[in-house]
Amino acid sequence: MEKTEVFKGDPGDDVDALQLIRNYLKYWYLFLISVILCGGLAFVYLYLATPQYRVFSTILLKNDENPTGGPRGEDIAALNPFTTKQNIDNELEVLNSKSLMHRVFTELSLYVTYHVEEKFKTREIYGAELPIKLSVTKLHPTADGQEITIRRRTSTMYSITEKDGKVTNHKYGEEISMPYAIFTVIAAPLDSASKLDRRTQQPIIIKFHEIAKAANDYNKLLKIEAVNKRANVIRLTLIESVPEKGKDIINKLLEVYSKEALEDRNAFANTTIQFIDERLKYLTSDLTNVEKDVEQFKRQHEVTNVTADADQYLKQASTYNQQLTELDNQIEVLESLEDYLKGQTGKYEVVPSTLSIPEPTLESLINKFNDLQLEKERMLRTALPSNPLVQDLNDQLATLHLSILENLHTIKQGLAITRKNMQSTTGRFRSQINKVPSIERELLEINRQQGTKENLYLYLLEKREQAALALEATVSKSRTLDPALVEDKPVSPKKSLTYLFALVVGLGIPFSGIYIKNALNNKIQTKRDVQRLTRTPILGEICRNTTGASLVISKDSTTPLAELFRLIRSNLYFATAGTENKVLLVTSTMSGEGKTFFSINLGASLALIGKSVVVLELDLRRPTMAKQLGIKPGLGITNYLIGMEKYSMEDIIKQHKTVRGLFIALSGSIPPNPSELMTSKNLANFIKDLRERFDYVIIDTPPIGKVADAFSLNAVADCTLYLMRYNYTTKPQVELIDDIYVNKKFPHPMIVINDSKEVSGYGYKSHEAEKEQISLINL
Repeated sequence: MEKTEVFKGDPGDDVDALQLIRNYLKYWYLFLISVILCGGLAFVYLYLATPQYRVFSTILLKNDENPTGGPRGEDIAALNPFTTKQNIDNELEVLNSKSLMHRVFTELSLYVTYHVEEKFKTREIYGAELPIKLSVTKLHPTADGQEITIRRRTSTMYSITEKDGKVTNHKYGEEISMPYAIFTVIAAPLDSASKLDRRTQQPIIIKFHEIAKAANDYNKLLKIEAVNKRANVIRLTLIESVPEKGKDIINKLLEVYSKEALEDRNAFANTTIQFIDERLKYLTSDLTNVEKDVEQFKRQHEVTNVTADADQYLKQASTYNQQLTELDNQIEVLESLEDYLKGQTGKYEVVPSTLSIPEPTLESLINKFNDLQLEKERMLRTALPSNPLVQDLNDQLATLHLSILENLHTIKQGLAITRKNMQSTTGRFRSQINKVPSIERELLEINRQQGTKENLYLYLLEKREQAALALEATVSKSRTLDPALVEDKPVSPKKSLTYLFALVVGLGIPFSGIYIKNALNNKIQTKRDVQRLTRTPILGEICRNTTGASLVISKDSTTPLAELFRLIRSNLYFATAGTENKVLLVTSTMSGEGKTFFSINLGASLALIGKSVVVLELDLRRPTMAKQLGIKPGLGITNYLIGMEKYSMEDIIKQHKTVRGLFIALSGSIPPNPSELMTSKNLANFIKDLRERFDYVIIDTPPIGKVADAFSLNAVADCTLYLMRYNYTTKPQVELIDDIYVNKKFPHPMIVINDSKEVSGYGYKSHEAEKEQISLINL
């Protein structure tokens, strides 16, 4: 079993691939026809298709920011409503808005298109190609889809053909009124018309379009995208069949985009200026009233500058307070000196000096008193207290003591009066100082109102100047980096890709058809099909018999079919080497697979190498061997088995006329009970006798897919040759031989495949034959 599996897988994937290629190459004419037809269709498509070109442009969005990165002021930018940072996503939506495209179409008058007829197609013309132009005064919504044809008659006349065939003649410049439009036809200038001289009589087809619908259609074709996330650059792309028209649309779109941005900014600036002017009128009146209030308040409270006056009051009050403190100190010194003098009763001492009191009289009296006291103390050192001189000094001291006390009292009274007057003045200053906060608060409120209105007035003046500058400025918020450009080659149809697609389709259609045909065909097509479905060894293949003869092998024949029979003979020898292989049973699944033809020619092939071979026709139900050999039916195996006492072997076994050593035993009469006859002992003994008399006994049996007669011969056969036929035997029928092989229902079964078309002359499939021989030897 293991050797059989090795034999089954030996052909390999390369053989399968080659076989697959050959299966498709045999329909080469279908591939050629399909490629030619698809190529022709591609040529027609390229001729009829309108080339589409890519029109593109790029713009840079400007940001009103300080380009130097300095402190120009985010604060200033925040206060200025006219310096805004653009959001690129918002600008993408603006550029892609339907209203913008609607305005473009209106300004370019694209609600009318012009066409000329060429061979098998119609082409749109635009710009310099136009020999005429329509100036539309009024266009009704029902104009969408309307169409007229204009033919130039003379230099001043033309005709209009409507859809219903109505023809009218008109002059250039004449206003034409239609139910759906009012327009004027204008002839092209002479320099442009001269270029189109040969087409002056060519009719111009004019189609009207509803402008909103046409704008929306182009809006869908327009692709707007940011170049990258880091740059404020936008790319606009439009696919258009008329390049100049596409360029005009994109350029006009950018122009309208910038114009609308300026219009929006100017409208905002005008509204702002108007609002500011109205506010300034009210603020001017309010400021005048506030300034009058300030003037009246200062006049009422006799102040010019509240803060300066308050400072002056504080300085004066501080001076008086300092003087009061000095007076208090002087009075306190005088009181201390007075108490000191009053404490001297008859016994005097030196009086302290009064440096803080600038009083010459008191200072003179004290100095004189101190001098006498010092003189007295000197005299007491040398004289007695009772000394007249000492007594005289005591009298003088007493007098001076009294004078000093009187003088102190007088000075103290004067200082007290000065102190009282100064306290009164200080109180008046304090009263003025206490009034300052309320005055200042009231004046501050008035000044605050005045300052608020002044700031608002200045702010509005600044904003008005900014609005005026914005109104006068005409700088666009975008810069066109690349104006509308057109690629040299059309984006569609692409000639190379179209022909490549045609080639692929041209090859794919027959390939798919053949593949589907093979997929739906459940008959075996290749040897690999058989090998995938069964593990039964394949003895060989035989090609289709195109001669019509039943016997195709002879001593001198070198046809591919004869060579294949010789190859099978060799394979059979190698497959049965070392074992007795005299009785060969030939069968198949159903009739028509070539059992009888194979049996005759295999027997002839063996006879040509000197072997004695007898071919038994045991298809007792539908015998065909006599007809194939061209001999007259007569006595046969049926007659012999039924009447053995009447007939001998020699009566039914006949020598072939042309092949020496080949004998034929026909089936004879058709018996009423073929199955019983096939299982009879007479048949087994008959084959046993033939085994002893001949080198090979080949038994042609009925197909086992219909009747089970052949199974009754498995005991007498040495080898089973199972016939299959390409494009005839079905794949489910292969399972039958696989079941026979696995369950050993026949001795040593091998497959022979009939009706192969792959013939290459001498040396046919030599590489496969070598593999088969090696595998059969292993078996």
